Amino acid sequence: MSTLTFLDQTFTQIPHFTPGEYDGCTFRDCALQEADLSNTVFTACTFERCDLSMAILKNTSFKEVRFKDCKMLGLRLDDCKHFLLEFTCEDCLLNLSSFYGLPLKNTVFLRCSLVETEFVEADLSGARFDDCDLAGAAFEHTNLVNADLRTARNYIIDPEMNALKGASFSRAGLEGLLMKYGINIE
Repeated sequence: MSTLTFLDQTFTQIPHFTPGEYDGCTFRDCALQEADLSNTVFTACTFERCDLSMAILKNTSFKEVRFKDCKMLGLRLDDCKHFLLEFTCEDCLLNLSSFYGLPLKNTVFLRCSLVETEFVEADLSGARFDDCDLAGAAFEHTNLVNADLRTARNYIIDPEMNALKGASFSRAGLEGLLMKYGINIE
């Protein structure tokens, strides 16, 4: 069975998703919640104002993909192919999603809601969390070396359980690093 290939196309409000290889494509205002995107390759694609909540991502490839203004609740991104995984998220809702064990070096999250998201054992070295809400996000054995969390908020990160060398935090965020010690910071 041959794989369908789509080059430089724009898809708007598609009624049914067709698996295949998408290169340089734009998905705009697409309702893909609970869609099966398994074994699909997205290269240099953009998703704008799409709802991908609870989509199935078994062996899905995201290479140089941009998500903007997307609703992506409960995604198991840890089911994606790890090889060449690269994406950015801007103004997205990623609550309750899992990034467990993913190689996400230099990934940019800009103005995203990452409430109760799992980053356990992920490599987020050099990642940026610009103006992101990380309330209840799980960080355990996470590589945050050189990560930038200066404008992130509501995180709790245990410095003894995560690699933080060279990571940047604001003074206001110190409470989230010292929470386990029960100290009062004013």
